[in-house]
Amino acid sequence: MADYRFLTVWRINAPIDRVFTTIVDAPDWPLWWSSVRKVEVLAAGDEGGIGTICRYTFRGWLPYSLVFDVRATRIEVPRLLEGAATGELEGTGLWTFEAVGDTTSVRYEWNVKTTRWWMNLAAPIARLVFTWNHDYVMERGRRGLQRYLLVQHVDDLRSQR
Repeated sequence: MADYRFLTVWRINAPIDRVFTTIVDAPDWPLWWSSVRKVEVLAAGDEGGIGTICRYTFRGWLPYSLVFDVRATRIEVPRLLEGAATGELEGTGLWTFEAVGDTTSVRYEWNVKTTRWWMNLAAPIARLVFTWNHDYVMERGRRGLQRYLLVQHVDDLRSQR
């Protein structure tokens, strides 16, 4: 399996509670995040959301979709969301939120391995393309979230590996 480590930072011109509430409501992501084709709740978690399992279908610029499940492992309102992914991607995702004046800094760490045979085979030569596709998906998320929350652009997506 090919390993990928992504760090994405968004600055959203909205209060932390509003940003957190929108992102924690994953079944509504397709309403504002155009790369998210579908989110299905497979299992409800406890009263705080821990243990909730959602199946995500993402499609970026490249002509394929990825389907994976994420089980919520940690939620600290309104500061943190963490989950464990299984399926076509396996690993962990961690969203952290910080109020910065009137804006919210959103940091997303996505540490995953691909499980599709062809992606693993192509990884040595296609890693840059897969990385670009991830950045494309995340940029669409940032823009969609800003439109959904009816807020202005603060700064561009910053992505690191």
